[in-house]
Amino acid sequence: MEPAKLEKLPRKPYEAELVRLQAELVVLQEWVRSTGARVVVVFEGRDAAGKGGAIKRVTEHLSPRVARVAALPAPTERQRSQWYFQRYVEHLPAAGEVVLFDRSWYNRAGVERVMGFCTQDEYHRFLHQCPLFERMLVEDGIHLLKYWFSVSDHEQERRFRARRDDPMRRWKLSPMDLESITRWEDYSRAKDEMFVHTDIPEARWNVVESEDKRRARINMIAHLLSAVPYHEIPTMELDFPKRPPSRGYQRTPREEQHYVPDHAGTLSTQ
Repeated sequence: MEPAKLEKLPRKPYEAELVRLQAELVVLQEWVRSTGARVVVVFEGRDAAGKGGAIKRVTEHLSPRVARVAALPAPTERQRSQWYFQRYVEHLPAAGEVVLFDRSWYNRAGVERVMGFCTQDEYHRFLHQCPLFERMLVEDGIHLLKYWFSVSDHEQERRFRARRDDPMRRWKLSPMDLESITRWEDYSRAKDEMFVHTDIPEARWNVVESEDKRRARINMIAHLLSAVPYHEIPTMELDFPKRPPSRGYQRTPREEQHYVPDHAGTLSTQ
């Protein structure tokens, strides 16, 4: 069934609400840091569904010492010989950290399954072990949130074409992305089967309708804030000290240092 067509969220209310939500994300960050909470957010979905843009808006005003993104490359030969979840475990948060997985262990149920990068035994073992793995994370106190960004085939292709024609974003388009166009139904079936096995009460899949990227970002961040039981942590008042009197320091002469050329000064102010 095609998603209901929603009017694109205008920029002005989008930007106003995004600022408000991002301010709340900072409050959540301070709660995580102060309480030693651990938060894992999994971003999955179709290629060009808007996962990267959502991650960027979540982390935009957060400290990289608290909130970090895990975007793992293809596994090495050594990692291929390990327990499948092992390399992901290395990136799980310690106390006071938030980790956002830009794609995750669900690669095995998606691209690896569709493109034949894993065996049938490896695939079925994943479907069996994944709910057990995620239950262990939750039982250990990790707040685990999983988001699936959903986009139509027509919108996905439009975004692919926009990337191809934009020199600043062309790097985002790969032959593997284009392969997903011809394998649309294969990916759909793989996603449906994945949901059957891994949409568990302890870690539900939250579907983000992403035909409109602005709506998707606002909806996803609002849901994240509602799903974590954070509260505001009182902040310590900071008093600026008085600057002490000079003790005779003399700045090094400018001509003795190598300055970056003033490229900005060559720009027209008209």
